[in-house]
Amino acid sequence: MKYTEKEVLQFVEENDVKFVKLMFCDIFGSLKSISIPAGELGSTFRSGLLFDASKLSGFMNFSVSDLRLFPDPDTLALLPWRPQQGRVVRFFCTVKYPDGTVFEGDGRSFLLNAIEYAKGKGYNFQVGTSCEFYVFEKTDNGRITKIPHDHAGYCDTAPADKGENLRRDICLTLEQMDIYPESSRHESGPGQNEIDFQHSNALRAADNLVTFKNVVRSVADRNGLYATFMPKPLIDRPGSGLHMTVKCLKGTENVFTPRGDKLGAEAMSMTAGILKRIREITLFLNATAGSYNRLGQELAPKFISWSHENFGQLIRVPMARSAENAIILRSPDNTCNPYFAMGLVIYAALEGALTHEELCPPTDKLIMDGAGLEALPESLEKAIEAAENSEFPRERLPEDLLEHVLTVKKQEAKEYMNCDDKEMFETVRYFYTL
Repeated sequence: MKYTEKEVLQFVEENDVKFVKLMFCDIFGSLKSISIPAGELGSTFRSGLLFDASKLSGFMNFSVSDLRLFPDPDTLALLPWRPQQGRVVRFFCTVKYPDGTVFEGDGRSFLLNAIEYAKGKGYNFQVGTSCEFYVFEKTDNGRITKIPHDHAGYCDTAPADKGENLRRDICLTLEQMDIYPESSRHESGPGQNEIDFQHSNALRAADNLVTFKNVVRSVADRNGLYATFMPKPLIDRPGSGLHMTVKCLKGTENVFTPRGDKLGAEAMSMTAGILKRIREITLFLNATAGSYNRLGQELAPKFISWSHENFGQLIRVPMARSAENAIILRSPDNTCNPYFAMGLVIYAALEGALTHEELCPPTDKLIMDGAGLEALPESLEKAIEAAENSEFPRERLPEDLLEHVLTVKKQEAKEYMNCDDKEMFETVRYFYTL
């Protein structure tokens, strides 16, 4: 639903809201926030809130340090875990320069531009997500451990599955924020969980994903636990991914609904477009050195392939006779900035449709050696190389943003490569932050 600024201010007044959290992501997808008294919200809608971006490493360390946050009224949500008296709401914000131009590192604006570009071509993309995460114990004094919350397996039930009540609390909290999970379960790893979400427009899907991660961490902490979205927190256990389910409407028709016993031409070309560009955008889907330990393990994809039925391929395209049918991209993980990730996937699918890209034959058997198939980048270093040598990211992403990401990630890849104890590097660098 669309809220006007006037409606938001009325809601704040009528619902005993005392504080407003202005939320935004840096270019790497890390959530940041600034709180203001509710009485300042009206002026913030008009003039924005000034903050010093030079203190945030994920804001490109550029020479003009002052940026302004402009809350999007349509992202109003109460924070259910905060007090019911003197309540707290949050908004996602557009990040702008003092002169009113949009900051090139603002992911929400990048994704919104991709959505508008698609609409201009007659397409409306909707995205659903399947999010995996691990839950670990804390000591009595609150110290985080690497002891899994349980030792259950895929779709196990209580009492083996100790995450059942935690997932319930997470889902109920999300529903109070008008975010509706589709299903939840215990995943294959010990202490590993998954929650899936219904399709929504791509911008809302990205906002919901950022909110979801914040809710998971908050609810876990409230229960004396620690949740992490690190792709491979336990080196000998399954990794955690972020599966993107992409549906595309043309008018009221779903492009991915099968035509008889096969996909339509546009659906095949969109799938081919993503396959064509996937290596070049992997840096923005799998953003850390530790991301690449997951790929190729425990059915996580390694090769650039697709299938109608095989769950181990990069893209799965079900043949369900349903208006909800969609393609499932299985390589991303939650280290990505979802705004840039979803935007690049949309651009790749559109390029495929507009150039009538031809789709290769499906790979319906389990791949052992990848004979004849191109592989995804096998390391952060290889992903950087693929992005740097491609025109596709350069045509879509702001130049300053791309160069900053490449610089930062090259340094990370170098540090990882030179570290003797890779597991310790990942624990220190990622376990406590992702």
